[in-house]
Amino acid sequence: MNSKKAYEFALVHGPSKDTREIACEDSKYAYWYARDIDKCSRDDTREATYKDPYYAHLYARDIDKCSRDDTRRVACKDSRIACFYAREIDKYPREDTREAACENSIDAYNYAKVVDKCPRKETREAACKDPEYAYKYAFYIDKGPRNDTRKAACKNSYFAYWYAIDIDKEFQIGTWLAVKNSGFEEEYKKIFNESIKELII
Repeated sequence: MNSKKAYEFALVHGPSKDTREIACEDSKYAYWYARDIDKCSRDDTREATYKDPYYAHLYARDIDKCSRDDTRRVACKDSRIACFYAREIDKYPREDTREAACENSIDAYNYAKVVDKCPRKETREAACKDPEYAYKYAFYIDKGPRNDTRKAACKNSYFAYWYAIDIDKEFQIGTWLAVKNSGFEEEYKKIFNESIKELII
């Protein structure tokens, strides 16, 4: 009997030590067993979810219905799940979940947006590893230009162009050099023509 079969058997016949042990060989079925059959938290089903950050997070949210150091520690092995854990279970920012989220630009940006709800050096630095999220960080979180987000956005002509339009709202040498000789050069020239003329002169 595999984990799936043990779970299905227990759905019909009720919980037992044997089916629970087999279900616990797979994080998903351990979580489902706790949710649908035991309908309560237990150390064995919880520990079985430690192999998968996603199911550890679901266990904390749906079964424990509270945050715990052990499930948080597992969740923090995945930057996306760390952000979910902070938002849905802790419901407040922490150094450990933020640090885990900052392993990935999009998750750092999301953490700043939905958990911290304010800019921070750590999340901005992580977001700036990707031009798209540098632009989004500047637009949605900083709500204004900074040299670091501009520099990061300027690694891509598309995001450099939109940084100039939406955030700087004026000519900047960094965005101009990033769009020059790209498909955005002509549009940029039309909008910031006078500033470019002055630069050339």
